[in-house]
Parts: sequence; C-alpha cells; structure tokens
Amino acid sequence: MERYNIMSMPTQIISPDISGYYGDYGGMFIPEILRTTFEKLISSFKEAKADPEFWQSYVNVMQNYSCRPTPVTPLENFAKSLDGRFQVFCKREDLNHTGAHKANNVMGQGLLVQRMGKQRVIAETGAGQHGVATATMAAKMGFECTIYMGSVDVERQRPNVFWMEQLGAEVISVTEGTATLKDAINAAMRDWSESMETTHYVLGTTCGPHPFPEMVSWFQSIIGHESREQMLKLNSKLPDRIYACVGGGSNASGIFLPFLEDQSVELVGVEAGGHGIDSGKHAARFSGGTVGIAQGYKTYFFQDDEGQMQHTHSIAAGLDYIGVSPILSHLHDKKRIRFTYSTDEEVISATKLLIRTEGIIPALESAHAFASVIEEARDIPDGAQVLINLSGRGDKDIFNIAEAIGDHKWQEFLEKKARKS
Repeated sequence: MERYNIMSMPTQIISPDISGYYGDYGGMFIPEILRTTFEKLISSFKEAKADPEFWQSYVNVMQNYSCRPTPVTPLENFAKSLDGRFQVFCKREDLNHTGAHKANNVMGQGLLVQRMGKQRVIAETGAGQHGVATATMAAKMGFECTIYMGSVDVERQRPNVFWMEQLGAEVISVTEGTATLKDAINAAMRDWSESMETTHYVLGTTCGPHPFPEMVSWFQSIIGHESREQMLKLNSKLPDRIYACVGGGSNASGIFLPFLEDQSVELVGVEAGGHGIDSGKHAARFSGGTVGIAQGYKTYFFQDDEGQMQHTHSIAAGLDYIGVSPILSHLHDKKRIRFTYSTDEEVISATKLLIRTEGIIPALESAHAFASVIEEARDIPDGAQVLINLSGRGDKDIFNIAEAIGDHKWQEFLEKKARKS
C-alpha cells in the first residue's frame, strides 16, 4: 500500500482557550479531587504534542500495527444507484485495526499513558468499538483494562463484549439510569476519581472536560489529513461535500477539521434521527436539544426545559448519547458545519443498498452518513465529488440488522441455538 505523508506533525486546526472553551462550549467542570490529575494530563499532552519523537512513535504504531493509511474507495455502483450525476467516495476507517476509527485515538492515548507511567486504563463504550480498541491497546501495551458499558448496549452488542473479554478486559455492565453510553461515562468517571494515581481514563470521543476534546480530535485528525492528500491524488481537487455521522463527534471531527479552512468544502454532520424528531425518540442534539452543562463540559444536550437529561434512542448504539462535542457545537453556531439527521428506517435502507451495490458492510453508525447522501441526492450538484467517512464496519451489528430487516433464516438459527443450550 502506498504511504501518504503523515510523517510530519499535524497542526491543531482549532484550539481551545486557556480554560478549555471553543467559543461558548467546552470547559472543565470536574470534582476538585480530579483537578491535579487533569492538570497533569494537560501538561503531559502539551509536552507530547510538541515532541517530534512522540509523533513519530504514533505514526509508527499506526502504520505498522493499525494498518494506516486507510484507503479512499470510489463507490461507482452506489453512485449509479443514485442516478450517477455525482461521484461518491468513502474513507475506509472500517479497515483500520479493530474495525473502526476508534484505534486512532486509543493508540495515541496508550502512548501517552506510557509516557505518564500509569499501569491501568479504563474506558466507556456504547457500540463496543471503542471498548474493543481500548482492550486491544491494553493487550498490546501491557495495561490492566476495565471497560464500562450500559447493560442495554451489552445486550445489543454482545459480539464486541465477547472480544473485549477475550482481549483481557473486565467488562462492567452498568444498570443505572438508561443503562446506555451516558451512564457508562458516569461510572467510568467514578472509577477514575478513586484510582487516578495509577489509572488513565481513555475517553473515546471529543466530549467531556478539557483536554479530552482537544486530545481526541488531534489524534483523530489523521483521518482528514490522509483524506485530503488522497482526494487530491485521485482527483486533483478537494471534495465538494463531506458527510460523517455524529454521536459524540470523534469521527466527524477527525475528517472535518483538516478541511475546516477550505470554504469550498461543505461539511455535513448526520445525527441519529431514531423514530423521527417529532417522536421524541432520537438522539439529534442540534434538532431537539438545548445548551447545558453535564459530564464535565458545556454543549448541546438532549434535555428538557428543566435541564434533566432525556432518554435518547438510535438503532446505532454508538450514536445513542445525550451530548455532542463542544468543538462541533462551536462550528454549528458559526455555521461552518451543517447538521442533519437520518432515521432508523433510512439507515437500514442505506445499509442494504451499500451492501448490495458495493459489497461493503457499514456499521449502523456510519450508515447514517450514507442515508443522508441518499436523502439529499437530488440536491447534490451534477459532477460534484462527495466523500463519506465510513467510520466502522458492521459485523458487530449483525443482530440488529437481521432483526430490522426481518431475516427469518437468522431468526430460525437463533431459535435452534437457544433450544440446544
């Protein structure tokens, strides 16, 4: 595979102020007991960013262990199914080690943990991709590992739970609250407050208190830096429009930020529309949320008028979260990124179309971006070049996809297995 030039250290495209704010969003709302730990983390990350040897170590592990760069693939058949008036490409983060973009951040934080001399890592996970990536990093680098996962997500992402445990991680099922991602984050933060001397919290997305949004987006920006160079090589121009699904915001930040100053490139973030915005059963913070403070930072949250967090819903566990990156909130208000949403039904249709036309099985999270391209196809100009971030593969979603499409053979298989046990 041809190596693209990711050897030079990337610049921080967008940086927070000294208090960790991006415009009106972000900050560091943490218990006093964690303040010293956060100050050490901020200092360690600042030193690592300025150290060329740290970046070189990161490049080495991403190339030789995580199989980067991931390719940009033309989707000619998919484009033809949409009348073929414009070209479609996808960035193949599904081919990254562990099957998603999550390894980009996790391997970087693992190197930082080594630098800080800690022996244990903890993480939250929704879809399980971040949990698998963290457990993989811990196995490779020799850390003790604990993963917190909402019990609802444990049941719908059982294959990833199995692999986390095989990799040596302890998976703790969180039954509090809605038993989804927000509750897993709360549980992980409680653990960290009691074990901070030896433990690092590998937060998986561009949310939470400063410096996590900055740190995660810096590592994930490898997606956009590669994509930029690859699209120029393929087409001698930048894409006209880029789509990415948005849960917490790590994959979207990763592909969007290196294009931020290119005003000719439209950036489109796609949230989880669930059963539809009017149903109240969704996770579209920019369509149904308001600004608040929770889980250590200020951003748009899915909350009621009194600031109480509401139940979210998405067919994709990785998008089923109450908050969104303060970086994306800032860029939403600045109108640099346009946000829309795709419903569960649209996502399943998009998944089936991509599988049948291109032989690519997307994660349900990523399929939101494809669904949005399908929905907006009539409005995409003739000859335009569209880039979609395929943030992960869909093996983990086999149970949900099979149930959603009503595959009777799969149901019969499960029933036979149940009878045998």
